[in-house]
Amino acid sequence: GYSVAAEAGEIDEAVKLAQSTEFDLAILDVNVNGKVITPVAELIKARNRPFIFATGYGASGLPPEYRDRPSLQKPFQLEALSQVIATTLRGATV
Repeated sequence: GYSVAAEAGEIDEAVKLAQSTEFDLAILDVNVNGKVITPVAELIKARNRPFIFATGYGASGLPPEYRDRPSLQKPFQLEALSQVIATTLRGATV
């Protein structure tokens, strides 16, 4: 029931999209081609938009300043994704 507003495979591309794209929620892979997603998370946080991390590293793989944010352990099932999206959107103050 959701649509994808944008997707990026490189941090620089993700930074541009995070600054300019309209979206209700972002799902961020912690590691994108060997680079940590923190700059993108900072931009989204500054825009007061909710986001979820996806990681194969568990909670300890999240950037320390964002360990309180929702996350999904990869690989995840669609049901888990749907649940964390719904929970995150309900808690958003956008």
